[in-house]
Amino acid sequence: MRKFVSKIGGQAVLEGVMMRGEKSVATAVRTSDGRIEVETSRIPEENKWWKKVPVLRGFLNFFYMMIVGSRVLTRSAELYGEDMGEPGKFEMWLASKTKKNVMDIAIYIGVILGVVFAVGLFIALPLGIVTLLNMIPGVALKGVWYNLACSGVRLLVLFSYLVLVSLVKDIRRVFMYHGAEHKVITCFEQGEELTVENARRMSRQHDRCGTSFLVITVLVSVLASAFLPAIDYYQAHFGWNKPLAFLVVFSTRLALLPVVAGVAYEVLKGLARFDNGFVRVLKKPGLWFQKLTTREPDDSMLEVSLTAFKTVMAMDADESIPTVRFRIMKDYRIIRQNVLTDLKESGEPDAIADWIFVEVLGVERSALAAVEQITEEQAEKALAYSKKIKEGEPLQYAIGKTEFYGIALKTDHRALIPRGDTEVLVEEALKEVKEGARVLDICTGSGAIAIALALKSGADVTASDISEDALSLAKENAEQTGASVTFIKSDLFDGITETYDMITANPPYIPSAEVDTLDKFVQKEPRLALDGGADGLAYYKRLAQELPAHLTAGGVFLTEIGHDQGEQVSALFAFMGKTAVIKDLEGHDRVVKVVKDA
Repeated sequence: MRKFVSKIGGQAVLEGVMMRGEKSVATAVRTSDGRIEVETSRIPEENKWWKKVPVLRGFLNFFYMMIVGSRVLTRSAELYGEDMGEPGKFEMWLASKTKKNVMDIAIYIGVILGVVFAVGLFIALPLGIVTLLNMIPGVALKGVWYNLACSGVRLLVLFSYLVLVSLVKDIRRVFMYHGAEHKVITCFEQGEELTVENARRMSRQHDRCGTSFLVITVLVSVLASAFLPAIDYYQAHFGWNKPLAFLVVFSTRLALLPVVAGVAYEVLKGLARFDNGFVRVLKKPGLWFQKLTTREPDDSMLEVSLTAFKTVMAMDADESIPTVRFRIMKDYRIIRQNVLTDLKESGEPDAIADWIFVEVLGVERSALAAVEQITEEQAEKALAYSKKIKEGEPLQYAIGKTEFYGIALKTDHRALIPRGDTEVLVEEALKEVKEGARVLDICTGSGAIAIALALKSGADVTASDISEDALSLAKENAEQTGASVTFIKSDLFDGITETYDMITANPPYIPSAEVDTLDKFVQKEPRLALDGGADGLAYYKRLAQELPAHLTAGGVFLTEIGHDQGEQVSALFAFMGKTAVIKDLEGHDRVVKVVKDA
């Protein structure tokens, strides 16, 4: 008789259950304070040809599920508060070389080590025990009998291993959740309503259990290896010594493992689809071993399993349901130390770390001293920022924004990062500008000056730049801040035809020879916005020639300058009218102001 088989499978994890459907995965975990937390993900739609190849699909699916299982087991342990430890130096190095997530690398390594352990426990150890038995006088296990003895020891090792791990308290609870997983899936397959009461009545053994897969794998290996050459064959025919013969026997059994696992997978799937007397006999060994790996769950565990199952059903049915993550808390001090490690070459690691966490946590800098825990998402964001800075990104580019004159502006490689020094220019401009005045901001870059004047003064502001990239960023900033600014592409005044009551500018003013000696972070900014020619005055000289035709009589021109350029720049504009040098808070030359003669 053919049975209905659910397309949803599961796995017990620490204090919870993972359910995997056709399109999604859901893990439900009971937290230490009694809540049920759920984490979900979507299964990528990949056309993997091997999924249609019998035997091969079983072996590869086994490894795939080991990786998925290890990942959800790690996540459940983190949520429950188990310390998973920090990744080692090897994992960190491998992650940097492969460009993979360091936790994924740790999981892959864990899976590989798990396979090595299993091979040692279930292949090498039984072979070694039987080989040692053969050294006892009067014992001569050869050929088929040698192979059958190895298979018998393998079953005994599996039984002993399961008995021993079941003595561990945490493992016993995992086995209880294993039983809850089976009961819920069986409840669904039998067409019962998914409730705790109905699930409680179901068997805690299930046809498609991983334990049955292990038992079937051992039984298939009995048939597969029964007639393979044993140690005595290689000794008799080739004269090899016992160690070499043992190594060859071990290698042949290891090479056979993929085929054995693949066949066992197909047998497990085939048996699960049917229910008759013959099939029940074949299922018996696996179901019997499941008595070791499952325990009767309590109602709270069934509730967790039902939550995971129902979540997967809903997500498989509706692809618009968003995925969610566990709310895992991290120790702020540990995360900050990791951030500081990334920032050790930045020059001001503590200050930069502070600004990263101010951005991530949305708190004042003074409040950081009281922070003890942060969410996993906040930790990941902080570490992502610090990694970018470690790779040479300026803080403002890494975060993607900065504050200028109390205004949040977007920042990226398209334009120079607005500095606090430039606020001196804005302060002076606001003293002079009148509401409705016509203002032009030349070399606008990110649009910082133009946007500040438009928002704070009510002036009619136009901004220009030679860079299409800079203009696109400035337009985005104007839109997000609600500033009314007209943008023009122009090389200084080349595209400008009108006159203005005020003109502001922050042109490039670093001498060409000094640009390459600037801080490594500054060198990440557009050279076009930094390089002011051989003496740093190239743009001021052009402005002095073109400015008079575009500034109204009595109009004001304000330009930012280098810390030692006040005298030279003032001299260039002295012919137009009254000039003044305005200093910044540190007493350095920062702005030249020109009032055009009436």
